[in-house]
Amino acid sequence: MQRNQLTMKKIFLISLIFVFQILIHSSVWAQLLRPIQWESKTSTNEAKVGETVELIFTAKIDEGWYLYSNDFDPNLGPMLTSFEFTPNDTYSLVGKKPTPVGAKKKFDAEIWNGEYTYFTKTAEFRQKIKVLKENPKIHATANYQVCSDESGKCIPLEDDFNFDGIKVIGGVAEEKKLDEKSKNQANSNQSQDLIKEETKPLETTNPNIVQVKTDSAKSNEEQPTTNNQQLTTNSQQTILTNKPPTGNLLAFMLAAFLSGLAALITPCVFPMIPMTVSFFTKKEKSRAAGIAKALFFGASIVGIYVLIGVLFASIFGADSANLLATHWLPNIFFFIVFILFALSFFGMFEITLPSSLSTSLDAKAEKGGYLGAFFMALTLAVVSFSCTGPIVGTVLVEAAGGQFIKPVLGMLAFSSAFAIPFTFFAIFPSWLQSLPKSGGWLNSVKVVLGFIELALAFKFLSVADQVYHWGILDRHVYIAIWTAISFTMGLYFLGKIQLPHDSPISKLSVPRLLLAIATFAFTVYLFTGMFGAPLKALAGYLPPQSTLDFDLTAMKLASPTNVSTKQVKYGDRLKLPHGLQGYFDLKEGLQAAKQAGKPLFIDFTGHGCVNCREMEANVWSAPEVLKRLQEDYIVVALYTDDPLELPESEWVTAKNGKVKKTMGKINLNYQEERFGVNSQPFYLLLDHNQDLLTPPKDYDLNVGNFVAFLDAGLAEFKKRKL
Repeated sequence: MQRNQLTMKKIFLISLIFVFQILIHSSVWAQLLRPIQWESKTSTNEAKVGETVELIFTAKIDEGWYLYSNDFDPNLGPMLTSFEFTPNDTYSLVGKKPTPVGAKKKFDAEIWNGEYTYFTKTAEFRQKIKVLKENPKIHATANYQVCSDESGKCIPLEDDFNFDGIKVIGGVAEEKKLDEKSKNQANSNQSQDLIKEETKPLETTNPNIVQVKTDSAKSNEEQPTTNNQQLTTNSQQTILTNKPPTGNLLAFMLAAFLSGLAALITPCVFPMIPMTVSFFTKKEKSRAAGIAKALFFGASIVGIYVLIGVLFASIFGADSANLLATHWLPNIFFFIVFILFALSFFGMFEITLPSSLSTSLDAKAEKGGYLGAFFMALTLAVVSFSCTGPIVGTVLVEAAGGQFIKPVLGMLAFSSAFAIPFTFFAIFPSWLQSLPKSGGWLNSVKVVLGFIELALAFKFLSVADQVYHWGILDRHVYIAIWTAISFTMGLYFLGKIQLPHDSPISKLSVPRLLLAIATFAFTVYLFTGMFGAPLKALAGYLPPQSTLDFDLTAMKLASPTNVSTKQVKYGDRLKLPHGLQGYFDLKEGLQAAKQAGKPLFIDFTGHGCVNCREMEANVWSAPEVLKRLQEDYIVVALYTDDPLELPESEWVTAKNGKVKKTMGKINLNYQEERFGVNSQPFYLLLDHNQDLLTPPKDYDLNVGNFVAFLDAGLAEFKKRKL
């Protein structure tokens, strides 16, 4: 009896732990996110019949999230914000679609290969309507997507708006003459414009604003989707690139600091170190005074370059991000500037400031004192300009278009590395004896920097080429140029190539040999990209994979051994990455899983989900993950933002009474009501009863974690079959 009681206690304890674990896991992933709140207003509370009124939609977006706008190419990939208006005889629409106000622009060369518009923190859309009768009843439904680069999630959402506060006063407004085409457009149901157009923000100065409450779930049935656009997935474009982290100031400052160290060992700067040190050791009578002046000298160098950063940030700060990222003019300008920098480093000519300037500053430096130390620092900056100018220019250009503080921090890091050696050698002059002697190696450093400048120049030309679709610098051409530059630099290290200011090389030093080996290794790595290797380490600098003419990797993945010849439902419009065989309909995928005796891998994804593409590029592409998805699971991708309207027999009525008619809304409703989650990417492993095999997985770029997730699900599936 006592033994039975002990057994019952153990069973109860184990059951309690199991339930507790389920609750913990549920609290982690079972949550509906809504990082955006909408409000709606009208531009006036009174209007005459025939007058035009603006409907104003405003959104407050949580920190770290962004909302896609509605005025970029719908074929690009992200889900555009769309507004559907219920037509009736009390009003008509004026214009094709609501106008976005204050949207930002960005060109994405890694994922979408195109320009899109978006909002952060706040968003605003304005739609003009014409009042046709008294008591106009206006109902609108917004469909949109918000994403976060921090959490790696994207969420398609929907909100309803009712405008019923417009009071129609006496009289009829003067009728504006519209041609027949304009009338037809004004009376049509405008849910989504399918043509990319440049829309100027609409400014309204009318202070008479009326607040209208948002109705999030009032209509019992959705309005039919009238978007004729059928989004498609370009697998080569979206799966073989990775997106570098944005706003990484620490990494940028480290690169700027290393650039400052590189500037020290150029032929314009290195010989000046002992000359500068002698300025302080000979001028000052006491060592303490010499140290104080040396510290002031170092601080002056930092101050001069930081001032340059502040001036540059004022001109090319955050407000110029759109221009620098998308317009051809600044990118072509920077391309030419970097080419000139490279040719200067190669010894073709020197970029110098007027000699009269350096002479004048040098004379003022001779006066001594703290003012003399400042002018000594300014003289150093001017005299060394032919070597430091291109390096400083590179740092500033890389900072352009980012945060306002970025050029300032870049110059702070650069000048700190540049100033510290001068300051320390002035304080400890005996250290000068440990410095290597000046010689031909200094010019070699300068030439190597020239090769780097030459390679970076083509990045700017590539941006302009991709934005305007010139087709002159596709991926294979770009990689070929970089491969040639890298190979030539390797020959230079071996002494096979000599430039105008180089010294003859009688024997090859060990450092040059090692650098040559490293450069040739990089050349081989680049060369593999000519045949389809993704070159993930350079994804942020290369044109997208879709522009490659000859892609052996894609050809292999698309071979008959990896792709099913059977026509799956929606297979004509949707594709899985990496040549995976799978399904896009849950019922069809479940039937295939039962026939194959395999568990289901459910991928809740979206056309506009950037982080879904990142997972596919960086995690799914790993051989250990791809093998498991191919052999152990039936993959079902459920798109939550696809606008395809399904037959009426497949429509679903949600718990709130709304009828879901499109593929995307039906899949999203299934995700929300069955699993309590509305964000993507979201991965589930299910058995044939659609029960979870293991806790779900969302955005996680750790390949090992994803392999463990798949292995745990497969083990549990096999266990349940016993």
